[in-house]
Amino acid sequence: MSAEQNERAFQKQPTVFLGAGDKRALGKKSKRGQRYWRKVGLGFKTPKEAIEGSYIDKKCPFTGNVSIRGRILKGVVKTHKMQRTIIVRRDYLHYIKKYNRFEKRHRNVAAHISPCFRVNSGDSVVVGQCRPLSKTVRFNVLEVTAAGGGKKKGVKLFQKY
Repeated sequence: MSAEQNERAFQKQPTVFLGAGDKRALGKKSKRGQRYWRKVGLGFKTPKEAIEGSYIDKKCPFTGNVSIRGRILKGVVKTHKMQRTIIVRRDYLHYIKKYNRFEKRHRNVAAHISPCFRVNSGDSVVVGQCRPLSKTVRFNVLEVTAAGGGKKKGVKLFQKY
C-alpha cells in the first residue's frame, strides 16, 4: 500500500493488514493492492477517488470509521482554507409575523471533507451528520456539485430571490 506518508505518525488503514499474508485483510482488492472502502448508503455513491486513491483519512465516511446518521443538509461552500475542513453556508428565510414578510438569515456549518473531493468557494455540497469529529465539526461532505459559472468576483448566496 503506497499511501501518502506526510504526517509524523505512520498512516495506514486499521482494517487492512500490511503484512505478508492476504488471509486476514478486510479490505477489497484493487489494482494498487488492498484498500478498505464502503458504501455510506442513503443513495450516495462512493467516489472513484475513494476506491482507487491512496489517501488515508480516518474521518472519511467512505474509507474511515465514521457512520452517517441524522440530518442531511445542503449548502454552499464559503471557505476551504482549513485542512480537510470546510465552512458551509446555509441560507433560509425567517418569517416576521408583525410585518407579514420574510427576512434572509444564514448559518455557517463546519464540515469535514475527505481528500477524495475537490472543492472551491461557491460549490454546492451535501453534508451528512455524524459523530462529533472535533470541537465544532459534526458533519461530513457526501457530495459536491461544482458551481455553474466561471470565475466570478462575488458569489450569489440566495439563488431563489
